[in-house]
Amino acid sequence: MLNPKLIRKQPELIKERLATRGVKPAEIDEYIALDQQNRDAITKAENLKKEKNQLTAEIKAADPRSAAGQSLIKQVKQLNNDIHTIETQQKKDAEQLNYIAVRLPNLPAADLPVGPDETSDTEVRKWGTIPEFDFTPKAHWEVGEKLDLLDFDRAAKVSGARFVYYKNAGAQLERAVYNFMLDLHTREQGYQEIIPPYLVTGKTMFGTGQFPKFKEDVYTVEATGMTLIPTAEVPLTNYYADEILDEADLPIYFTALTPCFRSEAGSAGRDTRGLIRMHQFNKVEMVKYSKPENSYAELEKLTKNAAEVLEKLGLAYHVITLSTGDIGFSAAKTYDIEVWMPQQKVYREISSCSNCLDFQARRAMIRYRKADGSVDYVHTLNGSGLAVGRTVAAILENYQQADGSVRVPEALQPYLHGLKIIK
Repeated sequence: MLNPKLIRKQPELIKERLATRGVKPAEIDEYIALDQQNRDAITKAENLKKEKNQLTAEIKAADPRSAAGQSLIKQVKQLNNDIHTIETQQKKDAEQLNYIAVRLPNLPAADLPVGPDETSDTEVRKWGTIPEFDFTPKAHWEVGEKLDLLDFDRAAKVSGARFVYYKNAGAQLERAVYNFMLDLHTREQGYQEIIPPYLVTGKTMFGTGQFPKFKEDVYTVEATGMTLIPTAEVPLTNYYADEILDEADLPIYFTALTPCFRSEAGSAGRDTRGLIRMHQFNKVEMVKYSKPENSYAELEKLTKNAAEVLEKLGLAYHVITLSTGDIGFSAAKTYDIEVWMPQQKVYREISSCSNCLDFQARRAMIRYRKADGSVDYVHTLNGSGLAVGRTVAAILENYQQADGSVRVPEALQPYLHGLKIIK
């Protein structure tokens, strides 16, 4: 959530910046009016309660049967009615204020490109050499099916569209990829490995910003109200929900491999083949808790941590800064890392690395105590390190050979018992 003090002090800045994210200025005007109305009502009710307490004390000292006593009693009854009326309206105003507040996206960073969608994203840098083939490269699903690594048809029979069976060396490759990622993050980059719950509460989903606005994007178990996680960001970020950390412990880095479950609402017709857009997929996630003054430096490190996975795998990529109309709800700034896919001859997203500032920390109540004893909200960051299925897809396409076989990247060979070529 946004800092209400910032909205009160700089309403025009808030309207200007959020307008680049599609928020109408009228929503901010309504928020400001309700906020003022709500605070005025609270103050008025408190003043009336003080007045009531004074009159109550006078009643005790007076003869309740006297005209003066009866007048005091009548005044107290009227105050009770007035207080009830004010508090009833204040409760309604507070509910409407909260309804607006929890649906306002994060304030975009000042240096983001302004635009309505991904067409306004800007490239930051490129890495690697795009492979050249003396044959027409096939799509990863064709390579995987011919080598008996992937079975989409039987998965569709069992679960429907956008599911897959990994088989044989395909299953081993998937396992090798995520073990390699976890080893890199934990042994070289300083992350603590976590195996979190895969089912979470609605409060947990609220903490990271998925609820209440994006309930249609997830799978919820009706009998319990629990939600299958769409990303490990949710349980990792909420690990310290409702807690106060020590400043000396920051920054804190977590990483986790989890399955992710997404309904892909609104994606009909997009990436219907292959591993790019699945209802269930594995992802290695990275989450950071940072002091506010360090969070943008931590975002740069986070993005480099994710990119290092691709560099060690020898996969060409570029990094882009998402525009104001393309960043996620909770993010203030996001870098997307996109890997080269030869068959389509385009870069495709394989990681998003975001700084959420104190937006999620306010929702989940994650704070830290400074050396001077004061308490402030931490900044939270998250990034894919990486989406495992998309990494497998990139390997199958970039390392395919004319005879249909696939070379195994050198970094993965120890995880595949020395296997160099998948035939």
